[in-house]
Amino acid sequence: MTVFEGTFTQVDSLRFAIVIARFNDLITGKLIEGCQDCLKRHGVDPNPEGTQVDYIWIPGSFEIPLVARQLAMTNRYDAVICLGAVIKGHTPHFDYVAAEVSKGIAAAAFQTGVPVIFGVLTTDTMQQALERAGIKSNKGWEYAMNALEMASLMRQIKSGINSSPNNYSIVGKTQTLPITSTSFVESDLSPEV
Repeated sequence: MTVFEGTFTQVDSLRFAIVIARFNDLITGKLIEGCQDCLKRHGVDPNPEGTQVDYIWIPGSFEIPLVARQLAMTNRYDAVICLGAVIKGHTPHFDYVAAEVSKGIAAAAFQTGVPVIFGVLTTDTMQQALERAGIKSNKGWEYAMNALEMASLMRQIKSGINSSPNNYSIVGKTQTLPITSTSFVESDLSPEV
């Protein structure tokens, strides 16, 4: 039995995209700092002028899934990190945005086979968001760790499967069952008289 587990080393060839929502930029700015710090300490060059990390700024959290999916579909990135902050107000708007963003990010990862990291804070208050973006800890660091681990894990899985004797592929292949002459008879479609 083979065991696959992501690591935080051998990151020099990994590429990341970071999608950052401008709305609540006081929070997302701190998350990006934590994310960059983690990547740098693990050997990734977070410089926007470099070759390992691309930064994509968008208006708000609701737009994250569309952009994340498009980036993942390019096959240019080993992981996409999504950073945003949705803070509860006095209307149900929070519920709709938070639900759709989480579903959309999950769908982007599932549809593309690329790790898409959910780094969207959903909090009741601005104080809670600030605590998660640096006052007590910085969740941006954790999101970057998740991206490093998942990118490494997916590379291992792909290389492990590509080198297996059966050469299975997890993403991109659909099995179809053969149609035999007994499976379909033309007379089955003719109306009865």
